[in-house]
Amino acid sequence: MPHLTSTDIAGRIEDLYGAPLARLEAHARDQPPGMLSALLGMHDALALAERSIDFHRDHLARLILPERQIGPHEVSHLVDGTRRLTEAVAVRETQANSAAAVLQSLARAPAPTAASPTPTLPAPAAPLAAQSAAHSR
Repeated sequence: MPHLTSTDIAGRIEDLYGAPLARLEAHARDQPPGMLSALLGMHDALALAERSIDFHRDHLARLILPERQIGPHEVSHLVDGTRRLTEAVAVRETQANSAAAVLQSLARAPAPTAASPTPTLPAPAAPLAAQSAAHSR
């Protein structure tokens, strides 16, 4: 599966539902939880993970500037920042893969056309005759 970003996932959600993400988010707030709200939640988690990756990567880059001395105090910050960056990358990968798999399994339903027949509901089944509990001889 290709590496997808939150922007890619947002585009796929918009394509699937045929509306901009902002409008879909507003619509989902007024609806009971469903597939749309699940996809939007996955997108939000993915976007948060990407922002976290950027933040921790930049923080680590500042910690290892050539003019900075790295002593015992800085080492603990480097280890902590590296751990947090690793966690953010794991979350991003999990959310991206999950969202992509769900989106790949869904397809936009074609719009009904005037030529397509209207589906009719099947007639209700006839009621069953009551059966007697007594045995016949």
